[in-house]
Amino acid sequence: METVTYNNIKFQVWDLGGQTSIRPYWRCYFPNTQAIIYVVDSSDVERISFSRQEFHAILEEEELKDAAILVYANKQDLPGALDAAAVSEGLGLSSIKNRQWSIFRASAIKGEGLFEGLEWLSNVLKAR
Repeated sequence: METVTYNNIKFQVWDLGGQTSIRPYWRCYFPNTQAIIYVVDSSDVERISFSRQEFHAILEEEELKDAAILVYANKQDLPGALDAAAVSEGLGLSSIKNRQWSIFRASAIKGEGLFEGLEWLSNVLKAR
């Protein structure tokens, strides 16, 4: 867990990645969640369908029904990476009608797209 402050908003950030065996325990972190930041490895074309399944399973959680969604299409700096539109399609983002979401191209290594995504998210949260 880490606290990140951006635009006068404190984010309690939990990295819930990891092995499939620990995923049932994720719901321990769901209460009072106002936003989900979902990071997709855009260079791993083979796993986008698996990522979609995991993503939509999270969206079905009752405690997360009002959470805004920020998706980072990460690793845009790598050759052959899916662009943000392809990641959006792969995740089925256009089917999400009941909450605010946005997707941003990103390269965590280069720091590209990260602030743009946090800017969008902080504006969404401030408007609530």
